[in-house]
Amino acid sequence: MTTPGFHASAPEAVLDALFLPLTDGSLHLPTEGSVLFLRARDGFRLREVAQRHWVYEQSFKPFAETLVRSGYKVDEADAESRFNLVLLLPPRQREEARTWFAKAARHAEGGGVVVACVPNAEGAKSAQADLAALLGSVSHLSKHKCRVFWGVSDTACDQTLLEAWLNLNRPHANAAGYVSRPGLFAWDRVDIASALLAEHLPEDLHGRVADFGAGYGYLAAQIVARCPSVTVLDLYEAEARALEPARLNIEHAMHEHARELAFELHWHDVTQGVERHYDAVVCNPPFHQGRADLPDLGRAFITQAAHALLPHGSLWLVANRHLPYEATLATHFEHVRTVVVQDGFKVIEARGIRA
Repeated sequence: MTTPGFHASAPEAVLDALFLPLTDGSLHLPTEGSVLFLRARDGFRLREVAQRHWVYEQSFKPFAETLVRSGYKVDEADAESRFNLVLLLPPRQREEARTWFAKAARHAEGGGVVVACVPNAEGAKSAQADLAALLGSVSHLSKHKCRVFWGVSDTACDQTLLEAWLNLNRPHANAAGYVSRPGLFAWDRVDIASALLAEHLPEDLHGRVADFGAGYGYLAAQIVARCPSVTVLDLYEAEARALEPARLNIEHAMHEHARELAFELHWHDVTQGVERHYDAVVCNPPFHQGRADLPDLGRAFITQAAHALLPHGSLWLVANRHLPYEATLATHFEHVRTVVVQDGFKVIEARGIRA
């Protein structure tokens, strides 16, 4: 699962800072016209200020589901739609953040206001400089160790820069030749751990296989290349921005290796479980959000993989060497073996589902 650029600051603090210009009188909510909230997050401050008819975009499934549970409709704004106010919580990864600034400016064209907020410790000054370069000038305030900055998208907007930053988000080949886009996990390369797992996947992997946390589809493409007896491949990924690159990489792998297999892409949080059952599950589970290790994410992947496997099925997992997954694996599987330890990572095979 590709994890987004999580803010180290509490979401409530970032939301409170984002809405500061609207609550202190620096800006006013439009009395007419609409509001777009890009990379929207749920929270108490949102419920105080926001209105249900706003348009909320959130590509990370767990955050989108939280918004929906709070009664907000999550949707993607039509590319031609224009808004009086565009709110944005930019990600940490700078190239991806620039694509969001460009998207926000495009949706605010004609005099709409773009408001963004970034924690100081996560590149707030650089992010403000980027938005200023795009719009021509911005104002800013600080609160909760965050910086909120805003500007008008009008004739001063640098159209050349806007188009260049929009193009960054279009799926394109990375240095390893795989289609990707900024902000996805290991977006500009092949992840060392995933490559290690691919190298040790058995050629006799067969039947229905799931890739939990598929990212831009590297492991799935390797299954197409290395495992001729796999007939069905399901890719589960919580970050919607990864799905189109993954589709393109699977289609390229099938063409390159002259084979056909059924595959589906699922925008899904696998920690909530999956409905289908498989002969094998492969995964390089996420273990951190931002800079904080959260091994419970990996443990949840292991638990849900065990639930999704057929009785004879196997789990193939790669993880950082230090992560304590063995107890969780032993809880769910009769047979657990470390296939290889290399470059700080371990590849594990687990079989024999415990009842």
